[in-house]
Formats: sequence, structure tokens, C-alpha cells
Amino acid sequence: MDQLLDQFFNVPIMLKTFPLLVKGLWMTLSVCAIVVPVGLVAGLLVALAATSQRRWLRVLTVPYVDLFRAVPPLVLLIFIHSGLPFAGVNLTPFQSVTLAFLLNNSAFYGEIYRAGLESIGAGQREAARSTGLTVFQTNLYVVIPQAVRNVLPDLLSNTIEVVKLTSLASVVALPELLYSADMARSITFNASPLVLAACFYLVLLWPVVRLLSRLERRVAG
Repeated sequence: MDQLLDQFFNVPIMLKTFPLLVKGLWMTLSVCAIVVPVGLVAGLLVALAATSQRRWLRVLTVPYVDLFRAVPPLVLLIFIHSGLPFAGVNLTPFQSVTLAFLLNNSAFYGEIYRAGLESIGAGQREAARSTGLTVFQTNLYVVIPQAVRNVLPDLLSNTIEVVKLTSLASVVALPELLYSADMARSITFNASPLVLAACFYLVLLWPVVRLLSRLERRVAG
């Protein structure tokens, strides 16, 4: 039992590797700070195109959404980081990670937004237009706010997945949280840094998970 505790809950090793994991956490948050807001905006644009009255816009969104929802994020990340250099496109690990996750998550966000937009009845659009609002103003002030409220739990759920996806960045040697924890494990020959990294993820995501549960209950009610 003591040996097990020493391998997984070694406090001196945790304290020694804590600064390294904090740097990794900062990198994880940096990726999320780009991928989440830009992905939300890009996803909204994808959804607006998918529900547009212009047929050519709707047609263009289908292969985009289907492709980046179907391709596993890890495969996409490795292709961008290791495949694109053969075409003369060399990206840093940070650029590769953010691009791969943006493409993947904008497609998922787009489908979530699209469901929200389609949940708003045509009568509300017609009523807004009858007051003199343009199509753009109708979407901005009437349709989009209601659509976002309807799918807010799904948006939050996908955002949680984005944070967890950042752990995949370790395959391209981006020094995010998991990569830093694994480096610390290889140096100390102890699994305690991995346990500490798991605690970091728990502290980071648990409040969001609880908020998501409350939102889901409120929407259901």
C-alpha cells in the first residue's frame, strides 16, 4: 500500500514538478483561449451559411461540416503538422494544434448552432421583418439570441470537449498540460505528476460540468 501511494501520490515529487505543470496548464489555456472563441464565431458563420436562403452557401457547408466532423481530431492534427510540410506548409506545434482544433470544432459548433437556428419558428422572423428590421437585424437581435439560449447546454458541453481535446497536442510535442506531466513522469520515474495533471483538469472542468448540469435541468424544466 505504501509503495502504491509513493508511486501515485508522492507529495515531494508533486511539489517539485508543480511549476512545470503550471506552465503546461498555461499552454493548454492559451490554446483554449483561441480555439473556443474563434471556434464559436466560425461555427455561427457556418450555421448561418447552412441555413441561408442562398442554395450555393448551403451546398458549400455540407462537405465542410461532414469532413471535419468525420475525420478524427488526432488524424487531422497529425496530417496538418506532419503532412502539410510535404506541400511546403510548415507550422509550429501551436499553430498546428489551433488550426486542427478550429477546423474540427467549428464544424461541431456549426451543427449545434444550426439546430438552434432551426428551432426558431418562421413566424418570429416574419414578425421581426414586419417591424422594419432587415434580415441581418432580424438574425442579430431576434433569431440568434434565442437560438443560442436554446442550445447553450450543447455549446458548453462541446467546449468541455475542446479543453479535453488539448491533451492530444502532446503528440506534436506541444508542451501543454499532459505533455508536461508525461515529461515529469519520465524524469522522476513516478506517476504522481500524471495524477497532479488529472487534478488540474478536474479543478478546471468540474465547475463547468456542474454549471452544465444546472443549465440542462433548467432547460428541461
